[in-house]
Amino acid sequence: MRVGVVGTGYVGLVLGAGLADSGNRVICGDIDKAKIDMLNHGEIPIFEPGLAEMVARNSSHGRLTFTTDIPQLVRDSDVIFIAVGTPPSEDGSADLGHVLNVAATIADNMDGYRLVVVKSTVPVGTCDKVREVIASRTKHIFDVASNPEFLKEGEAVRDMMKPDRIVIGTDNERARELLEEVYVTFVRTGNPIIFMDIKSSEMTKYASNAMLATRISFMNEMASICTKIGADIDMVRHGMGADPRIGSKFLFAGVGYGGSCFPKDVKALIATGVDNGLEVPLLHAVEHINAKQKTLLVDMVVDHFGEDLSGLKFAMWGLSFKPNTDDMREAPSIEIIKGLTAKGATVVATDPVAMENAAVILKGNERVSFLADEYEVVSGVDALLLVTEWGTFRAPSFSRLATAMKQKVIFDGRNIWQPAKLREMGFEYYGIGRP
Repeated sequence: MRVGVVGTGYVGLVLGAGLADSGNRVICGDIDKAKIDMLNHGEIPIFEPGLAEMVARNSSHGRLTFTTDIPQLVRDSDVIFIAVGTPPSEDGSADLGHVLNVAATIADNMDGYRLVVVKSTVPVGTCDKVREVIASRTKHIFDVASNPEFLKEGEAVRDMMKPDRIVIGTDNERARELLEEVYVTFVRTGNPIIFMDIKSSEMTKYASNAMLATRISFMNEMASICTKIGADIDMVRHGMGADPRIGSKFLFAGVGYGGSCFPKDVKALIATGVDNGLEVPLLHAVEHINAKQKTLLVDMVVDHFGEDLSGLKFAMWGLSFKPNTDDMREAPSIEIIKGLTAKGATVVATDPVAMENAAVILKGNERVSFLADEYEVVSGVDALLLVTEWGTFRAPSFSRLATAMKQKVIFDGRNIWQPAKLREMGFEYYGIGRP
């Protein structure tokens, strides 16, 4: 099938490469010439395990091409996915400017029937707006469908090729059959393609992310209670997760969620509620708890060392909002670094792939520096803060840390280490919701 994907960001690039890998001829388009030039030279603008290999494989076989010529992409495609960004507006609602501009470009360059599929995360009712824009600018027959993405950063290639489920919102049989043809090879193991009406499809994406964000914030609030009463949040998690009605996923306490999806989608869903006269207090609470959680490690450091951190040096392991990505959007590490340095501390940080992006965000903050080696980072520091649970940090040489650190103090923001073992080695250990 001839497929066009407009937008070569995180969603569009993974989608295009995945569809090409299943045998489709895919054109990925973007107005960002620098990004398209990178892709045409075999360079990948984001870090995602397995993506570079998949792009290279399909590009070399001619199944995947990249262009800035969106009008030609429209003429050369039967199905066109819109996968451009929907950044939050000042009130938290999603900015649909890019989506509707693409819709207008599609309408102006259609030369026959097209199926337009909205892949971007958009508020309920967006597909109706896309339909209105296209209908106002062309007399050609077309359909509009919703197909929200459920990719997890760090696991996006697996999620694309072996999805848990595929959600499609459509209002006619022709569009349904075309999208079933596009996706049938991805669900051969029995995971479902779930067809529904368009508005329910749009809502499913927001509801899913809001639910996951709620679980994280809930566990972080439980961790706060555990800290006060002397309970262990890890033991509580095991007890809760054994209940099949609850399950064990997304029950980890930590320093809060970040990334491109949860913060933006919770805000957008709150804005949708407000627009429709609803207060949505639960979502406000989720957002508030998460904002507070991002500065929790700063509060813990202050409780140990005092309010004035002048002259103290801290090591930070992990910068990206989660492992296996270089994404720094809404990363808790940013708020932690800003909080520590504002109180006079210096921070030396490391991350396997996100240091360059972090340096851009924190440019101008002279109290933070970056080193590639995790053991060099801890040399002479007063404490180590674990912020992102990269695999390389899970089983370090604690004896080497003890020798290198000035003070043997550890703040484990992801609860990945064993408190008893560290205390036996003479470390002062602080976890999230651990006694």
